[in-house]
Amino acid sequence: MERAKGPAFTVDEGVKSALPIDEQKIDETVLALLYLTLHDGCRAWKSFDWQTMTRLHEKGLIEDPVNKAKSVVLTEKGLTEAERLFKKLFVKE
Repeated sequence: MERAKGPAFTVDEGVKSALPIDEQKIDETVLALLYLTLHDGCRAWKSFDWQTMTRLHEKGLIEDPVNKAKSVVLTEKGLTEAERLFKKLFVKE
């Protein structure tokens, strides 16, 4: 199967250098999406950009994402903020 041709940007290569990215909005959206994948009370699948996950960890919203687990633990602060952002961004009024 042949790959589609055309510009294939990654955030690091093309888009980030071509557009002014608001990392705060990215962090908020990822945190809200982590809320969407919650299981076991405070764990969420960590299949997001590593730089974003690192920033969320540095802000105290998730525990250290660098480990062998496929999920990350949201802190109490992170869980509260994730729920707030999920409702703000994705729940119909």
